[in-house]
Amino acid sequence: MLISAGGNRQKKETVMCDSYEFPLRHYGSGRRNFLRLTGTATVLGLTGGALFLRPTSADAFTKAQRDSMTPDQIIEKMKQGNARFRNGERKPRNYLSEQKASASGQYPAAVLLSCIDSRAPAEVIMDLGIGDIFNCRIAGNIENTDVLGSMEFACKLMGAKVVLVMGHTACGAIKGAIANAELGNLTALLARIKPAVEATTYTGDRSEANYAFVDAVARKNVELTIAGIRRDSPVLAELETNGTIKMAGAMYNLRTGAVEFFG
Repeated sequence: MLISAGGNRQKKETVMCDSYEFPLRHYGSGRRNFLRLTGTATVLGLTGGALFLRPTSADAFTKAQRDSMTPDQIIEKMKQGNARFRNGERKPRNYLSEQKASASGQYPAAVLLSCIDSRAPAEVIMDLGIGDIFNCRIAGNIENTDVLGSMEFACKLMGAKVVLVMGHTACGAIKGAIANAELGNLTALLARIKPAVEATTYTGDRSEANYAFVDAVARKNVELTIAGIRRDSPVLAELETNGTIKMAGAMYNLRTGAVEFFG
């Protein structure tokens, strides 16, 4: 840092921050104006004796923010974010700043299991930023050993407090399971959805052409997936029993943009 003290002399004064140069000529000289500058609303800060640029607000979720919230509060934040999305009032974001702020560490509040459908990106529809959640995406939002291992990493090792399974309306994977579709490796994947087809109570046309039935199966599939996570992951089941995490389900409506959280 270099600040010239020239009394009444007209000298250019600058603060050097690596390759950044901030002009001080409008602030004058001396200790009083130096303190005035450094106290000017989050533009500059002191670390290790050097001045550097500081953002006016947090650029990524911090550990303190995440740890101070309960699972229910985290879910409420997701609900509020979806409400903003539906109303076209999403928060202004600087993704580059979020990327830089989270590069040295991450503290996501939740892990979300959702479908790969291109119309249902979780961070967008719930107005979330870089570093806010872990996102597992797989056709039909099913659970398997790889997904469970990812969730165990997210919650047990990284401190995420919510496991959210989100299905969506008009799901192609659900329709494929109902129709007994077969295609390479997709066949085995759809087989994991078929228990939801069989378990869905529905009076009427039980075909993939009936979107009401498709959506009913999608909802049942979310419920069975959550049950499967509890059954197949003792690690996550224990965290839930201890109150460390909360598991929840949701359905995203492609037409309305609304996320319905179960319970």
